[in-house]
Amino acid sequence: MYSIIQAAGWPIWPLILCSIVGLAIIFERFYSLHEPKVVPPRLLDEVLGVVRNGVPSQDVLHQLENNSAMGEVLATGLRTVAQNPRCSEDDIREAMEARGRLVAHKLEKYLAALGTIASAAPLMGLFGTVVGMIEIFGSQSTGGTGNPAQLAHGISIALYNTAFGLLVAIPSLIFWRYFRGRVDAQLLALETGAGTLVRHLAVLRKGS
Repeated sequence: MYSIIQAAGWPIWPLILCSIVGLAIIFERFYSLHEPKVVPPRLLDEVLGVVRNGVPSQDVLHQLENNSAMGEVLATGLRTVAQNPRCSEDDIREAMEARGRLVAHKLEKYLAALGTIASAAPLMGLFGTVVGMIEIFGSQSTGGTGNPAQLAHGISIALYNTAFGLLVAIPSLIFWRYFRGRVDAQLLALETGAGTLVRHLAVLRKGS
């Protein structure tokens, strides 16, 4: 591996850094976007069941808020009702939407950086290719004979950097699209859950 890095020359070091950062982001996003940490399967049903007996206490709301991203949004709506029992449905919805925007920002964290790596890595590989071509042309003497060692080194720089740039970019792009789709699905689930809670509270308040 070290011999490949030596053959690729100094332009490969920024690509190695990008690969390390990209891997770190991928592992971090897999952990942070794990379904139970964002939208636990039975949380909404449990909250709707508890709300039938009235708005939960602040301790329960605090536990719900720390449970998951869905819990944060639902706890915000319930806390709005607890603080102002006469608040309108629009007030509850606006409070939950505001908290939802903060949650969305957390879910999308680092995705822009991963997308940037996917876009920049091929260009960085192309830069290494250009450096290799300069080495190749520099190996040619005015008499038409070239330095074989310098020629081989230039070819190595060009090919290795091109290949490594693609090797970094392709997985980064795949995982960026995968995480983007997962976040969109989770945000839709949060929005649906918030709307269900608002309608549930409206029915309970009309019946009381």
